[in-house]
Amino acid sequence: MHLGVKFYAPEKLDGDAEAWMRSVDVSSSRRKNRKAHFSAPSSVRRKIMSSSLSKELRAKYNTRSLPIRKDDEVRILRGKYKGREGKVTQVYRKKWVIHVDRVQRDKSNGATSPIGIHPSKVVITTIKLDKDRRAILDRKDRSKTAQPAAAEDVEMVDAY
Repeated sequence: MHLGVKFYAPEKLDGDAEAWMRSVDVSSSRRKNRKAHFSAPSSVRRKIMSSSLSKELRAKYNTRSLPIRKDDEVRILRGKYKGREGKVTQVYRKKWVIHVDRVQRDKSNGATSPIGIHPSKVVITTIKLDKDRRAILDRKDRSKTAQPAAAEDVEMVDAY
């Protein structure tokens, strides 16, 4: 299998500058993309199962979203349970859902069953911080990546 970039001749591109290089490994086929999505390993599912941060957390950490985790506190934004807040009790990667504390239904035999909610339909209100999570937030901090370019003062001079 050839891993890399396929080069196209410039005359075939009709001035499309970004089409110079296209990855051989990326498909635009719906069928292949769905297969890749639903047969993704747990490590990839973790990244896909991300939730956006609340406005306060977004301002504090300068990042929009984060992979959801077991003890995060979330607010549900969509569906029957919209507006409910609770702690994430389980991240069920196999079923692409999370289970939130006190979001459950009563079964006919009297037992309760947790309702699965997709992570894109919740917003994280409190983050469970540990060493690794803090490192992720530091790495994703947009203000740190944007500062070096803005810090340099460059004088523009017209060349005649």
